[in-house]
Amino acid sequence: MEKPKMMLVDDEERFLSTTRKLLERKAFDVLTASSGAQALEMLRTHPVHVVILDVKMPGMDGVATLREIKRQFPMVEVIMLTGHATVESAIEGLKSGAVDYLMKPANLEDIIEKATDAFNRRVDIEEKIRVARMRGLMKSPREMLKNA
Repeated sequence: MEKPKMMLVDDEERFLSTTRKLLERKAFDVLTASSGAQALEMLRTHPVHVVILDVKMPGMDGVATLREIKRQFPMVEVIMLTGHATVESAIEGLKSGAVDYLMKPANLEDIIEKATDAFNRRVDIEEKIRVARMRGLMKSPREMLKNA
């Protein structure tokens, strides 16, 4: 099975470096970005399964970044992360395509659990897409007999 590839996006450098090291010890491939714009640029050149995305960032905030990720990279699963959570931002993130939501300071085990769930969700979706494509390529027995 493919190893999960994750991206942490947060303007807090200390959070990025510490969390990256801890996640790498748990067998995740981890990239970091300190802004929404940097995350989008990195996603263009690096395959990523799950993005852990801070809501409150200067410039492009997390919700705007989430919308752009889902527009450009619809298969990337996004988990919103915030220390300033409000019911409104949680609802906005989930409506915009986030798969889950975490509060800062997030426990490492919670991050791993939610990221693993998001990765498994993506794997399931990819499998359904493969099956649907195969069904489209394969003719039904009735069609094969009719053409014979």
